Amino acid sequence: MTKTSTFTAPKGFPDYLPPNSGQFVAVRDALVGAARLAGFGHVELPILEDTGLFARGVGESTDVVSKEMWTFDDRNGRSVTMRPEGTAGVMRAAIEHNLDRGQLPVKLCYAGPFFRYENVQAGRYRQLQQVGVEAIGIDDPALDAEVIAVADAGFKAVGLTGYRLEVTSLGDDTCRPAYRELLQEFLAKLPLDEDTRRRAQINPLRVLDDKRPEVRELTADAPLMVDHLSESAKAHFDQVLEYLDALGVSYVLNPRMVRGLDYYTKTTFEFVHDGLGAQSGIGGGGRYDGLMERLGGPALSGIGFGIGVDRTVLALAAEGKSLPDPAQVDVFGVPLGAAAGRELVAMAGRLRAAGIRVSQSYGGRGVKGAMKAADRSGARFALVLGDRDLAAGEVGLKDLSTGEQRQIPLGDVVAEVTAALG
Repeated sequence: MTKTSTFTAPKGFPDYLPPNSGQFVAVRDALVGAARLAGFGHVELPILEDTGLFARGVGESTDVVSKEMWTFDDRNGRSVTMRPEGTAGVMRAAIEHNLDRGQLPVKLCYAGPFFRYENVQAGRYRQLQQVGVEAIGIDDPALDAEVIAVADAGFKAVGLTGYRLEVTSLGDDTCRPAYRELLQEFLAKLPLDEDTRRRAQINPLRVLDDKRPEVRELTADAPLMVDHLSESAKAHFDQVLEYLDALGVSYVLNPRMVRGLDYYTKTTFEFVHDGLGAQSGIGGGGRYDGLMERLGGPALSGIGFGIGVDRTVLALAAEGKSLPDPAQVDVFGVPLGAAAGRELVAMAGRLRAAGIRVSQSYGGRGVKGAMKAADRSGARFALVLGDRDLAAGEVGLKDLSTGEQRQIPLGDVVAEVTAALG
């Protein structure tokens, strides 16, 4: 009789289990690896933060803060929130631990779960997995380009080809106020609903990000920030594009881009993959000058990105591609007898110490069952050891793709297997 669990995971909080979890781990590690190659150090953030950190940092007009945060009071009545994004938490940590007093820029990378209460869709969960980077303390177009190039390198590392990078500039403090007033004047003349009008008063850019067809049609002729940049903001953006050209990073200009968080300034970007349908974003970010000061720290600039690991896995699948499972073993041990089993356990330890991935059959299976397990493991070779082999000081090394088997001395197993694996 099949038993069913009394408990199930909450909706939108996925389990990651073999064999599918292998793709998740491989993609996440490749994205992090691209950041490591550029000198980004690891930061580990708490899951819970003071709710005010996100209200002030992310922006009260955003959907993230107004609709999607998991917020509750702790046992002392303090309002806490399960982190919906990474940048505000990194800024809090940088301020709290005085990272600005060291070498600048501070370059940090993180990976882990984030939480948003939203409709569950393919690759969009309430517990979402992201890889992110933040570079804090230097306002340099070359640094903007490096951060974008790190994300691009991560996608290339996993083998994605069908994505595109969209970039724009959201201006700076010298031009945003005048543009804000211009955009609000434009929006005031439109027949918008009351909620949208309130949003336009708090942050009119949010209206340009509205996905409703009727609102998009009304705002089709809205003034665009990229056409009203100050000389300094335009020069900064032009230099970013020059550096991207020098790095060989392809991009398209998207002057209507509005990211979902309020802290972005100047360089803003998004990676999209049309194979995912309407929800095509797989990652993005931008510069957030002024955020650290707004959170009570020094007036340091910053730029970063967040990449959806689940979305990237789906994009790979849409291209018909996959990555090798990091947990797939190279060698599988097939013991034929108790004494052989003990020897193979010790042999597996020596092989793992040499960096070779090894598993083996347990539970006293017969040769037929053990060889089936070897085939299912995905290993390239099997080590077949019986009592006669043990007495002769040998073990069989079987190529599982060709079926060929040869005997090798027990004392030479590490060297022979290493050579066979190439």
